[in-house]
Amino acid sequence: MSPETMSTELADASGFRGQAERICLPESEAELAAILREASRARTPVTICGARTGLTGGGMPSSGWLISMDRFRRLDVHPGFALCGAGVLLRQLQAAAAAGGQLYPPDPTETSASIGGTIVTNASGSRSFLYGPTRRYVRALRVMLMSGETLVLRRGEKAPFGLPLLPQPASTKNTAGYFLPADADFLDLFIGSEGTLGIVTEAELTLLAAPKQLCSGVVFFASDDAALAAVDAWRGVSGLRMLEYLDAASLALLRARFPEIPREAAAALLIEQETDGIADPADAADPEDRWLERLEAADALADASWFAMGAADRERFRRFRHALPEAVNGLLRSRGLMKLASDFAVPVAHNRQMLRLYRETLDRRMPGRYVIFGHIGDAHLHLNLLPADEAEREQAKELLTGFARQAVAFGGTVSAEHGLGKLKRHLLPLQFSAAQIEQMKAVKRRLDPGWLLGQGTLFPE
Repeated sequence: MSPETMSTELADASGFRGQAERICLPESEAELAAILREASRARTPVTICGARTGLTGGGMPSSGWLISMDRFRRLDVHPGFALCGAGVLLRQLQAAAAAGGQLYPPDPTETSASIGGTIVTNASGSRSFLYGPTRRYVRALRVMLMSGETLVLRRGEKAPFGLPLLPQPASTKNTAGYFLPADADFLDLFIGSEGTLGIVTEAELTLLAAPKQLCSGVVFFASDDAALAAVDAWRGVSGLRMLEYLDAASLALLRARFPEIPREAAAALLIEQETDGIADPADAADPEDRWLERLEAADALADASWFAMGAADRERFRRFRHALPEAVNGLLRSRGLMKLASDFAVPVAHNRQMLRLYRETLDRRMPGRYVIFGHIGDAHLHLNLLPADEAEREQAKELLTGFARQAVAFGGTVSAEHGLGKLKRHLLPLQFSAAQIEQMKAVKRRLDPGWLLGQGTLFPE
């Protein structure tokens, strides 16, 4: 398929807007290769787009052509793995796996994300507390370079050329810059590369046996201190796969949609435990009773908390969790402002310090203009700033940069799961030295000599 000539303005979920001279919708690798070869001959920049659920502008072009991977929709589920085109949506893979009693563990909040998008950002989500990020479940990739050459990469295969070694943060999650530890496979380089090195067309992904029993709940607390103490106490619970946090401002934002939230609640934790095969006989015999004991010990609002009685309740909890970023995005759109949020993670030992820094700084500088929620089990909280106008937005950007600098000082990362894209590329030098960034650029030049793929993402144009 030849690219259609058109000029259109595009936007991702953050509100970041891009401009493309053409939009291309190939249906096969042969068509994609022909488009790339034509772009290479004309020295035309190319940006790859998935489902436009990104939060950093990485899939939005500033010029040149946009290639949508929407029509790469192959989905074949087998025992233990799935073959999945880049355009398949996460919810489609999850549903197909579940129909066969299997589980695809990565669970980003936005299930309308494309599989290709989750791979190139190394997405993770709420279940990463137990299962880790997308990288862990990629067995093989088909990747097309800007030249039109297709690479078929399998787990265990090393790069055919020397790769630099770059330090990794001490946080449990990281997706800032290129993944270049000593033990990386060649396919690891493309996972989390944000579409700047090659185009993922298809993936072979690991599936696990779905747990037969889950215990899920939304636990409310009358104080933030009690919630944080519970986090520390519950991190070691066997089979716990979700440990999520919502602060008082988050609950206040959600009350219009969920009036059943108890008025005395000042914080909440979302928990989910797989109770199959738990080693502790007391936990395995009656996990709900065991959780009631934990709630009592943690001084939680036990009677007002919610526990799932079945799949319908779990789906309600999922909507509850997803409603918060939706509410934040809607509020900012109503003010004509783009999303301003952190994706920083720190080592677990520094979780409380980072949270304290957020609160003390913002209560002084932007009181009442923020919410904090997210993956507290991994010390990866999302701070969302809610400026009233453009002047406050500029102040908020300055504050976020300062917080990013402190996250790195604690041994953490400036991006744990969303990538840096174009909106946050200025944070990369906070985590890596100029020499280390130059090593990343050398890898890009090796795979994309014309510097045409994903221009403006990660590095300035």
